[in-house]
Amino acid sequence: MTQFKGKGLAALIGSLPIADHEEAVRMVLEYTPEIPLWAQLPTHQEEGMMVQFLPGIPGVTKEEGRVFIDCSVSTFEDDLLKFYEDYLMVTEGGAPLDGTRFVLTRETARGFFALIDTIKAAAQLPLALKGQITGPVTLATGLTDQDRRALFYDDRLLDVVVKTLAMKARWQVEELSQFGVPAIVFIDEPGLAGFGTSAFISISSEDISRVLSEVIDAIHQAGGLAGVHVCANTDWSLVLDSSADILSFDAYGFFDRLALYGEPLKAFFDQGRTLAWGIVPTSDAKDIENETASSLVTKLEGQFQHLGALGIDHAKILAQSLITPSCGTGSLTENQAVKVLEMTREVSRAVRSHT
Repeated sequence: MTQFKGKGLAALIGSLPIADHEEAVRMVLEYTPEIPLWAQLPTHQEEGMMVQFLPGIPGVTKEEGRVFIDCSVSTFEDDLLKFYEDYLMVTEGGAPLDGTRFVLTRETARGFFALIDTIKAAAQLPLALKGQITGPVTLATGLTDQDRRALFYDDRLLDVVVKTLAMKARWQVEELSQFGVPAIVFIDEPGLAGFGTSAFISISSEDISRVLSEVIDAIHQAGGLAGVHVCANTDWSLVLDSSADILSFDAYGFFDRLALYGEPLKAFFDQGRTLAWGIVPTSDAKDIENETASSLVTKLEGQFQHLGALGIDHAKILAQSLITPSCGTGSLTENQAVKVLEMTREVSRAVRSHT
């Protein structure tokens, strides 16, 4: 697998609040040229977090504004059999992913192809390229069947969701790797914030580790780097104990919670893994308005010092860090999003000037 060091570089999380995909690529390259991503634009209905990666799953149904998996229809069993035939053709038969149900398409992921087309024409390659996929926990707890039961509680449907996401993540790595730079895919898991609550009462840490591992393994098998992004608090051992290369978290709001995991964090850095610091706020308009790059650098330096007190070498922290917004900016105004991107770039520059 490609060796990768964050070195305080800037990267983004998923979404932008604009409608034009070419403009989104331009913004991404302006503010994060070293590690650009393909942008999800939720102003387009088909690019919402819960629906963008559903194509290819048997039984997907849209009815009266609701999207769900209907396994009661007469064709479902045949569709399910065909799904596994297609999956095994790739994973065991060696068939290419291209042309299968597991690829992203221009109809639902125009941002991916806009980025690829732009990089192909660019005079200079970036240092890495970033993709993303909705995480299996988030998708399988947020999406239901025809009876409004979360897919996570149906072993068959959960397996289909996990395998679909794993293959779509693998396909992204294969496509992004054509440029000869590291391919990073973030698994976006806001749903992990619910772990340990009544909503997740019958879901164990082993359940979560198993489904996360299947997606991470698919990314690794394709030669990519896997990140797990959680934009709230969770049981951080779920990520720290996984095989993810990058842990992406809301450093602005939840650093104190992650810092409780002192020994696991120290082991995380000793293993050469990367922490993506979501130090630029995105969830509260007042925070976006009131903060500056300078104030955020001061806050981040305090957090670095806190990890230093836990016995993690300061130079190692800098070498194994990325600077990001705390979450995607798709729900913000365009002006707010631009400020978030500007602060992300400036904080990264300040951090890198200290290396």
